[in-house]
Amino acid sequence: MTNKYDVVVIGAGPAGYVAAIRCAQLGLKTACVEKWHDDKKNAVYGGTCLNVGCIPSKALLDSSHKYIEAKEDFTSHGISVKDVAMDVPAMIARKAKIVGQLTQGVKSLFTANKVEGIAGLGKLLAGKKVQVTKHDGSTEILEADNVIIAAGSVPINIPPTPLDNDTIVDSTGALEFSSVPKRLGVIGAGVIGLELGSVWSRLGSEVTVLEAMDTFLPAVDTQISKEAFKILTKQGLNIKLGAKVTGSKINKGKAKTVTVTYTDQNGEQEAVFDKLIVAVGRRPLTENLLDANTGVELDKRGFIVVDDSCATAVPGVWAAGDCVRGPMLAHKGMEEGVMVAERIVGKKTQVNYSLVPFVIYTHPEIAWVGKTEQQLKEEGREYSVGNFPFSINGRAMAANATEGMVKIIADAKTDRILGCHIIGASAADLVQQMVIAMEFSASAEDIGLTMFSHPALSEAIHEAALAVNGHAVHMANKRKR
Repeated sequence: MTNKYDVVVIGAGPAGYVAAIRCAQLGLKTACVEKWHDDKKNAVYGGTCLNVGCIPSKALLDSSHKYIEAKEDFTSHGISVKDVAMDVPAMIARKAKIVGQLTQGVKSLFTANKVEGIAGLGKLLAGKKVQVTKHDGSTEILEADNVIIAAGSVPINIPPTPLDNDTIVDSTGALEFSSVPKRLGVIGAGVIGLELGSVWSRLGSEVTVLEAMDTFLPAVDTQISKEAFKILTKQGLNIKLGAKVTGSKINKGKAKTVTVTYTDQNGEQEAVFDKLIVAVGRRPLTENLLDANTGVELDKRGFIVVDDSCATAVPGVWAAGDCVRGPMLAHKGMEEGVMVAERIVGKKTQVNYSLVPFVIYTHPEIAWVGKTEQQLKEEGREYSVGNFPFSINGRAMAANATEGMVKIIADAKTDRILGCHIIGASAADLVQQMVIAMEFSASAEDIGLTMFSHPALSEAIHEAALAVNGHAVHMANKRKR
């Protein structure tokens, strides 16, 4: 039996479900195939982001931050709290409840927009046909005028530390600990490693982060990454750079542990942990996704090859989200999903890949958009910099959130903003102001002439923009004009 659709989407993560909804809004008969399922074999939408990524990790980050605030910071506000304790199972249950609400929300959006959700594993065949293998083993074929592949990504595993999903886990397993491990090892000092390490460190784990690279957060502006290293180290994360993991051994006993061997500048080292999180990145989930004669190409890293509009070499076949080039970010995938849907109906929608915001949800948060100072130096481009610390921002002082800074970089000749880099409270929300400003080609002067409410954390953006041209009011300028 073959069912015919205008559009079939493979995958219901951020790129897939958004693409499906937008296609349906544009009047296209749309089906979305999703392999995630519940105990009753019903499709569960939202992909990695909603189920085991962005949302559950932020729930744990928020819970653990509130715990450490109550334990260490409330006294500065005159609030006395005795016997602060964390109920880990309750924290995990809260996380699960939030995940359930959001995945059900996507299901409701499918119903409201008349998207047909289909539970099963999708595979692209030649001729824009999609084979769906149901969870009972049966198959059906869907035929479409357009197919959007949004298959997502999975954690990367490394040979020295094979997962047992108990003592050695990936990012998914790290969201399900039933108790706080006394000694926690984390392989990888990237976004996932730092966020998950922060969660369990706040709750009492002795956390050691092993990072193979010699540079901390190399994609982040150097000034910001240095500040982040200092703050996170002060919080208790033992971050070892240049530490290349070579092996591991699970020690069975009354309580299992894992011995990890690694090399650094001092030679071979050894560390013992109660739990080990492998967080070395993610890879596109494209195995067994494409039949041999589809004509859709994969690059050497397994990503689906697409152009700037997310079109593959096969007319009518598109791909978006983590399974294509670019950063593996939910919001990037969402925008690609909208772009593809609108391209299908003839609109010229385009994603501005130069203005993708990045966020690391540690506390303080780290967020940035545009060029870093090191990138501009490599390009030989002349630029001006304005910095403003949260330590002299009134709202930050009132909230006891004075760590970090705002850094704005502008073209030395045109004053057009080239990058904004923030480490501080609410950095994820603050940087979005600059994404909007940069989308409209704003200059540092434009931001400086814009009225900001007082007191507000965003005043740090205002002052940093003023500082670009030596006009900051609430601190001494490095140069004046």
